[in-house]
Amino acid sequence: MHNSKNKPIIVIAEDNRDNYLLLEYVLKADFQLLHAYNGREAITLFKLYNPVILLMDIRMPEVNGYEALSEIRKISSNVPVIAVTAYAYSQDVKNILSYGFTDYIAKPINVQTLKEKINNLLLK
Repeated sequence: MHNSKNKPIIVIAEDNRDNYLLLEYVLKADFQLLHAYNGREAITLFKLYNPVILLMDIRMPEVNGYEALSEIRKISSNVPVIAVTAYAYSQDVKNILSYGFTDYIAKPINVQTLKEKINNLLLK
């Protein structure tokens, strides 16, 4: 059994518990996961733990994904942030990427695609 302290940290900003549990199930073997219930918590966890990557739901209470990203980008311009969104129309995708997200994944999440995106971003 690996010690989670040695695993790379991912912050998952997701207000829906079921969505988070799916991500946790998929990623917990390879990463230490920190759950933010809204964008404000995501910013705080980012500052405290310096994760290798963030998964950011766009629609969250208090501080949404866009607002959280703009705060995180003030601290780090290069940490990968993947938008997790139910809105994957081409215009939404353009908006997401032009706003400064590194990549996006649509809900419902394709587990294999998510793993590939994370691995590709961490190899850069």
